[in-house]
Amino acid sequence: MTGGNDYEELLRDLAPQVLGALVRHYGGFDTCEDAVQEALLAAAQQWPADGVPDNPRGWLVTVASRRWIELVRNESARRRREEMVAAQPEPVAGSAGDDTLTLFLLCCHPSLSPVSQVALTLRAVGGLTTGEIARALLVPESTVGQRISRAKARIKASGASFEMPDQPDFGPVLQVLYLIFNEGYTASSGESLNRVELTTEAIRLVRQLRARLPGDGEVAGLLALMLLTDARRPARTRSDGALVPLTEQDRSLWDKASIAEGVDLITATLASAPVGPYQLQAAIAAVHDEAPDAEHTDWPQILALYDHLATLAPGPMITLNRIVALAMVHGPATGLTALDDAELDHYRVDAVRAHLLELGGDTSAARAAYLRAARATLSAPERRYLETRAAHLA
Repeated sequence: MTGGNDYEELLRDLAPQVLGALVRHYGGFDTCEDAVQEALLAAAQQWPADGVPDNPRGWLVTVASRRWIELVRNESARRRREEMVAAQPEPVAGSAGDDTLTLFLLCCHPSLSPVSQVALTLRAVGGLTTGEIARALLVPESTVGQRISRAKARIKASGASFEMPDQPDFGPVLQVLYLIFNEGYTASSGESLNRVELTTEAIRLVRQLRARLPGDGEVAGLLALMLLTDARRPARTRSDGALVPLTEQDRSLWDKASIAEGVDLITATLASAPVGPYQLQAAIAAVHDEAPDAEHTDWPQILALYDHLATLAPGPMITLNRIVALAMVHGPATGLTALDDAELDHYRVDAVRAHLLELGGDTSAARAAYLRAARATLSAPERRYLETRAAHLA
């Protein structure tokens, strides 16, 4: 390996394995995580010049262990512990798979807020630096640092241990990874519609999770959903950054390899695993991606899938998306009635209302709804698109 990206990918793959080895050996997630971050930094500085060691994981474990000892020595309250540490052998990497799964669960501990779960997962499991996370999330580096510090302190205060539960629940992990992906695919604020570094990292982490949980239908469903959704990214914006809605996208630009992988994955999973929400959303994405053009989209099938999804995992965004499918099957008037009955509170409600009003021919009301939605969004590309739609109806 010679390229910078190759080193980064290797280090990110090794980060959770090395952290797991240290926590399992020494205990104390917070200090171990700091030590691993410094070992990763040392590798990023030395390996490009000196070459990758024959045993890169062992190299990182050794360097991180030495840094851990240095950190402990700097704490006067742990002088006695230092004597015991000096006599201990260095840890070994152990079972990388088990450690990585345990890290996923620890970073998504229920005592943490969603923003803290995201930051800690990206750093401890993803191997990203605080600066990289800050740039991806468009927040100050100091803010990310505070979130990570508070998260580690809260984990410590909760008494959470670095052990795999007898019946682990990976639902919160999938939620965090999907949150990371969604923030990258449609950024909630800022000038860019996409943050590719976040979608790429989310897909990488879900692949990592699937490699360790190959029989989990929802892990497979989430990976398929991400692949099928991200496949459209090349066609979602114009050269000036303007948003292009699904119906107007140049489908020749879609990533056919990702679509093929996603379709194959969700087809196999639906046939072999209990159906879950991520699988249903992936199936909906597959129907969209397999349509040769917008006019040939199988909306009745999409509506049937949303009906199942609304029963299995009801929520405001599921309700809103189902209303769109309902309108495409039964007409905009039916969709508008359902929208009124749903009583949803989100700026995208006005965007959907505007679209349905426009389809129904009420351009004046549609224009007003587009402008309301434009005022409410924090995303500059979305705001420009909504304003453009409103201007078109003036």
